[in-house]
Amino acid sequence: MAGILVHDLCKSFGAVQAVDRVRFRVAPGELFGLIGPDGAGKTTLLRMLVTLLTPDGGSATVDGLDVVRDYRALRTRLGYMPGRFSLYQDLTVEENLAFFASVFGTTVEAGYDLIAPIYRQIEPFKTRRAGALSGGMKQKLALSCALIHRPRVLMLDEPTTGVDAVSRREFWDVLARLKAGGLTIVVSTPYMDEARRCDRVALMQGGRLLGVDTPAALEAAYDRPLLAVRAAARYDVLQALRQFPHARSVYAFGEALHYTDARPSVDPAEIRAYLAGRGYPDATVEPIRAGIEDVFMARMAAPPPPPTASPT
Repeated sequence: MAGILVHDLCKSFGAVQAVDRVRFRVAPGELFGLIGPDGAGKTTLLRMLVTLLTPDGGSATVDGLDVVRDYRALRTRLGYMPGRFSLYQDLTVEENLAFFASVFGTTVEAGYDLIAPIYRQIEPFKTRRAGALSGGMKQKLALSCALIHRPRVLMLDEPTTGVDAVSRREFWDVLARLKAGGLTIVVSTPYMDEARRCDRVALMQGGRLLGVDTPAALEAAYDRPLLAVRAAARYDVLQALRQFPHARSVYAFGEALHYTDARPSVDPAEIRAYLAGRGYPDATVEPIRAGIEDVFMARMAAPPPPPTASPT
């Protein structure tokens, strides 16, 4: 079965440690997310897993094949969609698809049933040059080309970056259907809200993993009281909260501030009274449940965990 095992994988570029002793497992048929901001090491990690970069240390197997020793055989089993649109801009939609099918020794007809739910949406424009497509259509064409040879593992590097919200939602719906068909999928994204579409996620920052688990389990492990604070003078209130003696962290999240207390419990009325005393009587304070963003910020500020005995 098409699983993935990564053990202490490392890659550096000069003095920059892009990937630092990363270890995790991906089960066959799992939709696994690499979640983190730009520069976290996601692209470097994926490029090693698809055999485009050679690791400096550690090991990784994909579908039972070593990414270094068995790279030729592995490439025939992989579908890869890089973060930057890399198809031939001067070729038409159908010419790009036929070319990638021929590279893997197959035909569009042989793989059409797999890509049909995606490709049918752009097939009316099959004679249009790829460079003239919209962002969402380019995304669908790139995914069709990555799937045309029926890979056992699909790896996608920030596939929804730069596309509209509707196209993002449609793309994740497509991934869910592919997963239901048994395909193993690894997808990287800087969008924390997309983590919930994954079976499990790895939070990544500075080349290291901050945690690997289901989104629900990561959120449930948040171990401090979390409050949403709203006020007209949001920036001033943020500064005031950071001066509160028991503040652990305060960050802006959308229209609210997320305040985490250092104590095991806190009464929201205490925070309201503190802010009123600082000149912000309009502040509202309410308890909330932690989201993936809160977990990521908390773990990014904590010391890195020691390596475990085996990949999670």
